[in-house]
Amino acid sequence: MSAPALPQKPKGKRPIGWIVAAAVVVVAIVVALIVGAVRSGGDGGAGAAGDSAAKTVKIGVADKALPYWKTYTKLAKDKLNVTVQLVNFSDYSLPNPALKDQQVDINQFQHIQYLADYNVTSKDDIQPIGSTAVYPLPLYATKYDSASALPANAKVAIPNDAINQARALLVLQDAKLLTLKDGGTAFSTTADIETHKVDVQTLDASQTANALQQGSVAAAVVNNNFATAAGLPVKDVISKDDPSSASAAPYVNVFAVRDADKDNSTYLALAKLFQDSSVQQAFKEDYPQAVARNVSAADLQSELATVEQDAKAAKQ
Repeated sequence: MSAPALPQKPKGKRPIGWIVAAAVVVVAIVVALIVGAVRSGGDGGAGAAGDSAAKTVKIGVADKALPYWKTYTKLAKDKLNVTVQLVNFSDYSLPNPALKDQQVDINQFQHIQYLADYNVTSKDDIQPIGSTAVYPLPLYATKYDSASALPANAKVAIPNDAINQARALLVLQDAKLLTLKDGGTAFSTTADIETHKVDVQTLDASQTANALQQGSVAAAVVNNNFATAAGLPVKDVISKDDPSSASAAPYVNVFAVRDADKDNSTYLALAKLFQDSSVQQAFKEDYPQAVARNVSAADLQSELATVEQDAKAAKQ
C-alpha cells in the first residue's frame, strides 16, 4: 500500500523581511572574509610553506655570490614560502639608505657598532632583528710573515669609514704598529695616532684588498667579505682581533630592518632561519674564521641602544 501523497505547500511570495535578512548575512560573511584576508597579509606573518600566502622579500647584502646564500634562499622558500631576492652592494655606505628608502626590506652586512654610528649620524632608527656572526678584522700582507717584519714607514691601508677605521686602528695598535691617544676607542680616528711605525693610509673598504694585491701598500686591513671576494688566503693574515672575546659584542653582524618593521613576523622568521643547521654549515664553509652568534632581537636592540649612547657622546 503506497503512502498517502502529502499536499503541496501553497505557492506564495516569501516575506520581504526574510529576504533582506538573508542578504545582510551574506554581505556580512563576505566582508568578514575580505577583512580576514587583508589582516593575514598585512602583518607579514609567515609560517611553514603552505600555511600562508607566498611572499617576496628583498635582502640587501655585500656577498651575494657566496654559496651559503643559495642554501638560505632555498630554505626560505621551502620552510617559509618566502622568495628571497638578494640585492648586492659593493659599497658599505649604500645598504642602509636603500633600506630607509624601501628599496630593500632587510639588510645583512653590518655589525652593531656600524649601525649605531649610522643611526646617530643620519638620525635614522634602523633596528637589528637577528644575528649572524662576529668576523675577525684581519691585517693581511703578501710579502711579510708577521706584523713585526713590516719595515719602518711601510704603507698600510685601512678602511676609511668611521667605524671600520677605528677598529682597524685598534688592530694595528694590538700589532704594536702604532699607539693611540688614551689607548684608543671604538671611535678613534687617524687624528688619534700618537706614535707609529707604519704609514697609515685610508681607503674605501672595498679597495684595501686591491691596494695590497697591486703592491701599492705593504699590508692592508681587509673586511672579511672583501677578503673572500679577492681570494686573499688565510695564510697571509699577520694579525687580527679576537671575534670570540666579550669585547666583540658590538661587532656582532645583524639582520636589520626599519623600526616600523622590527616586529614583522616574516622578517623575524627570515632572521631566525640563519640559525638553521644547514645554513650554519654552509656559512662556516664560506667564512671559516667567523664566530657564529645567536642573539635575540631584544638583546641586539639593547646593545644597539647602549652603543648609540656611546656614539653620541663621542661626537659631542
